[in-house]
Amino acid sequence: MTATDPALTAFAQGWCALSLLHGKIEARIERALQSGHGLSVREYSLLDVLSRQHSGPGGHLQMKQVADAVVLSQSATTRLVTRLENRGLLTRYLCDTDRRGIYTDVTEAGLTLLAEARPTNDSALRAALGEASENPELAPLVRAVEELKVPV
Repeated sequence: MTATDPALTAFAQGWCALSLLHGKIEARIERALQSGHGLSVREYSLLDVLSRQHSGPGGHLQMKQVADAVVLSQSATTRLVTRLENRGLLTRYLCDTDRRGIYTDVTEAGLTLLAEARPTNDSALRAALGEASENPELAPLVRAVEELKVPV
C-alpha cells in the first residue's frame, strides 16, 4: 500500500506519506550517526535537547520533560539516560529544592561528541530530504519541511 492508495482517505494518505518521510529520514540519520559517532538518533536527540539547558533557575529539565522532548516513555528515557551516563556523556543529579526531582546535564565529553556529530546529522538530513524530494508522494512534504521557520 502506498501513500496514494485510493483505498485510503485523504487524511490517511497524508499521514502515511508523513510517516514514510519520517522513517526514511530517521533511518538515514541513524545509519550516519551510528557509523560515524556510535550514537543512535535518540541518543543524539537527547544530547541535543540537554545541551540547550542553561545553569540557574529554570535552566534544567526534569526527567519527564526530557521524556516529552525526545518523545519516549519515562522508562525508556531513563534507560537512554543511563546508557549515556555510563558512557560518560551526561550526568544526573537531585534537585536542590525538591529531592524527588532528578535533572540531567551533558558532560564536556557529551558536548564534544555532539559537536562532532552535528554536521553528520545535518548532512544525513539534507541527503534524506533530497532523496525524498524525488518521490512525488513525498515532495510536497519535503517542501513544507524546507519552508518551516522554527523559532530557536
